[in-house]
Amino acid sequence: MSQKAARRARQKDQRRAKIQEEIRRYNAKRRRRLIINLVVLTAVIAGSALFIYQIQGEEGEEDAPAVPVACGGKEIDGKPPKTYSEPPPMTIDTAKTYTAVMETSCGTVEFELADEISPNTVNSFVFLAKEGFYEGRTFHRIIDTFAVQGGSPRDDGTGDIGYQVVDPPPADFRYEKGVVAMANNPAFPAGTSDSGFFIVPGEGSVGLPPDYAVLGRVTSGDETVQKLSKIPTTDNGRGEQSLPTQRVFIVKVTIREA
Repeated sequence: MSQKAARRARQKDQRRAKIQEEIRRYNAKRRRRLIINLVVLTAVIAGSALFIYQIQGEEGEEDAPAVPVACGGKEIDGKPPKTYSEPPPMTIDTAKTYTAVMETSCGTVEFELADEISPNTVNSFVFLAKEGFYEGRTFHRIIDTFAVQGGSPRDDGTGDIGYQVVDPPPADFRYEKGVVAMANNPAFPAGTSDSGFFIVPGEGSVGLPPDYAVLGRVTSGDETVQKLSKIPTTDNGRGEQSLPTQRVFIVKVTIREA
């Protein structure tokens, strides 16, 4: 081999080695970035505070085994949840007072709806209640003093009714005992909701940010709310002690106008 050919071969080998080294460094950098991201994500999940969530459009898991009905109630057959192509037309009159009478398997709760603060949210809730949407829907998440949460399409915090409404709450709003508010997917703007809601049974939610549309405030039936909040729970599969070990559900929601 001539000296010129040998020099070209060496140069070719050097270029190949340089390219391989660049590939090695790139892959090492990608691995480090992936490890860092995983560590950060794990830390965020482990250290995150409680929040009220509604997961949109997630595929349901296999049916859970049957559980006894809480408070000695009788089992009912809930209606399959409907989906809608758009929000309902505005039919409420904010000059009127609207009260929701919610019969549950543990008793009845009444709450005055906050139509002046959240007209779109209240209008949607009234529409769904009159449609019978909430009949048979369960309370799937219970944390004493923090939240009694239910009303999701799949009875587990997931699902999609086909539309959303938005009513950002006042910036200084406090989710104190007796407040009824709507669940919200953390990825969505403040005040976004569909069907899921929560009742605040104590002072555990006062530190929540104003992200959850205000639906109303309990005016009667706090004893029922307390019964609901004391139902035994187990791990929900995500490290949170909130899954009721007994089935508790909404029998019917009636809307009164005055």
